[in-house]
Amino acid sequence: MLSRRHLIASAFAAPAILRFGIGAAQAATTLKISHQFPGGTIDKGDFRDRLCRMFAEEVKKRSGGDISAEIYPNSSLIKTNAQFSAMRKGALDISLYPMPYAGGEVPETNIGLMPGLVTTYDQGTRWKTSPVGKALSDFLADKGIILLTWVWQAGGVASRSRGLVAPEDAKGLKVRGGSREMDMVLQTAGASVLSVPSNEIYTAMQTGACDAGLTSSTSLISFRLEEVSKSLTSGAKASYWFMLEPLMMSKSIFDALPKNHQDIILAVGAELEAFGRKGAQDDDMEVASVYQKAGATVTELDIATVNKWRDIARDTAWKDYGAKTKTAANLLKLANDVAA
Repeated sequence: MLSRRHLIASAFAAPAILRFGIGAAQAATTLKISHQFPGGTIDKGDFRDRLCRMFAEEVKKRSGGDISAEIYPNSSLIKTNAQFSAMRKGALDISLYPMPYAGGEVPETNIGLMPGLVTTYDQGTRWKTSPVGKALSDFLADKGIILLTWVWQAGGVASRSRGLVAPEDAKGLKVRGGSREMDMVLQTAGASVLSVPSNEIYTAMQTGACDAGLTSSTSLISFRLEEVSKSLTSGAKASYWFMLEPLMMSKSIFDALPKNHQDIILAVGAELEAFGRKGAQDDDMEVASVYQKAGATVTELDIATVNKWRDIARDTAWKDYGAKTKTAANLLKLANDVAA
């Protein structure tokens, strides 16, 4: 059996199937879980890292040690944007991954950050059991990805100077939106845009390459953007920015596992959704105090302002996305059927 040291020497993580042990009916399996967020412990830190650690602990417990997992935070195993492709190829087992980061490779995944499409956690949660959830899951499975834990996160805006609250505030600013469609809305409002993963917003704002960054409340905290910000727009009460950021697994790796291991992984993944929602909502409330303590001005979004952004999105980003492919058009239609 190959040693851990030899396996990690490759550029990508060796897939779990290569770690089974030749001839064993059901040998121990070690899964590698990669994500871009700061590392912590199972009890403390970014809730997304904690979710991964809870997943690893619970699958090990339920499998009697037959399944274990190693966590690689801070994109320390595979660079952020490469993780989706690596899972599709079977070169990475699992990632907690912002779905629209895959939009350049699979444009339909941008449904996971369509401005104004999801405006409440209840609405996002209902996706999984609605036709849009089945359609999205089936589509991703066809692309080599299994959704294990559905996690939605509301977001806000950190700004180096003046606040970015209403669309009219965007004019002349350089803004990180988080998806092609969000960028389209910002450009319509008069901003210029740049595309970087959330773990690179701090440097972009620090150097002046970026005036404001839209990201989840958790990332607004975890990446310490309050250190380079004078204003925060909070999405705690209302938001047009909701990101689908699930725990995903390589389908080829999943399919190669014994059925009882598959069942454990799916069960644990589903059970962690309540933790994910609570973690996101807790950070929605905490982010304001973090920025106020740092001396930033905090403004909360209201429904009227969210609707202004949504109106722009409907006329631009939604139309553009829906025209891309038949699958995109169908996903958009089905998502619109899920009431807020």
